Amino acid sequence: MSAPAGPTPDLHAFEHHWQDEADAAYLYRLLASAEPDARKSDLYRRLAEVEDRHVQIWASLLRDHGRDPGSFRPSARTRLLASLGKVFGPGFLLPMLLAEEGREVKGYLDMHRRTQRGTPGADESLTLARESAEHAATLNSISGKTGEPWHRTESGGFLRNVVYGFNDGLTANFGLVAGVIGASSQSAHHTVIVAGVAGLIADALSMGSSGYLAAKSEQEVYANEIAMERDEIALMPEVERDELALIYEAKGMSAGSAHALATEVMADPQRMLEEQVQEELGIGDPHMSPLREAWVTGLATAIGALIPVVPFLIMTGRAAVITAFVISMASHWIVGAARSVFTGRSVFRSGLDMFVVGLGVAVVGYAVGEWISKLVA
Repeated sequence: MSAPAGPTPDLHAFEHHWQDEADAAYLYRLLASAEPDARKSDLYRRLAEVEDRHVQIWASLLRDHGRDPGSFRPSARTRLLASLGKVFGPGFLLPMLLAEEGREVKGYLDMHRRTQRGTPGADESLTLARESAEHAATLNSISGKTGEPWHRTESGGFLRNVVYGFNDGLTANFGLVAGVIGASSQSAHHTVIVAGVAGLIADALSMGSSGYLAAKSEQEVYANEIAMERDEIALMPEVERDELALIYEAKGMSAGSAHALATEVMADPQRMLEEQVQEELGIGDPHMSPLREAWVTGLATAIGALIPVVPFLIMTGRAAVITAFVISMASHWIVGAARSVFTGRSVFRSGLDMFVVGLGVAVVGYAVGEWISKLVA
């Protein structure tokens, strides 16, 4: 089938959204089957049915342009989340789905902004952004949260800081240890321990101070969120109006009065922006503790940096070198896979990326150490 005349659509983006929506439907059904509360379970099933309709929208667009999406198979990340959900229950899956709905809203809004009007996908993306925003509001209500999850006005959170700090410490100290081995050859044992512990302390202090400074600089993030909120008011005025009405209602106003006031505020976009920034995003209030960020990130970095050093504390010679390499590379893959929970990327791809990074750091570190050793000999 030949593509219709007009602007060329982004079929790769269509396939990406088709997979995301199908994954979401799969997880909603899993959540519905695991939820003991009949009311919530029914709600999750209905959300899955809406996601099915989204899947059909993208499937129809793909077929209209000569590409069959094929049969659905959950992505590796979705299978990982499903497995964890079966172990930890609905309480684990709900925030993950809430974050996913937030990513969909942002992704669809971005797609709508960058797609030429009249191009297939432009109108659909805006419609699905609105429906995903409604899903996010529903899940927020269930989880007892407020605001819009596609806005990031808080720190990355405890687990995110642990993962990224651990990753930095592991990679940096792995490279240092590899460099020392390359420079010291057979006499490396004592030198590796000294250099590794020194590197651990330096990495932990460096990352801890970086976490502190990042927390102090959160207003830069807020500036971006304000700009995003401005776009949402322009592109999804009725969603933002209803969001503000709910905020007013939560403060004690009647539903009718809250809707009337939100409609009045909506008539002035600048006033609407100011209200949403204050009421919804809470910008201006401190959301991070710089000292907490410093301690969490620094400690996670120290633990990651300790991994390539531990084998040298309990072994000697080639056995220590091989063990350090194996556990460090395995740790790189694991921490890379863990990052997929936050980034939304494929588990395998995230793990492979970090594995390759770790291998590259080790090779370069060893080569540089060996080169310097010969240079100064």
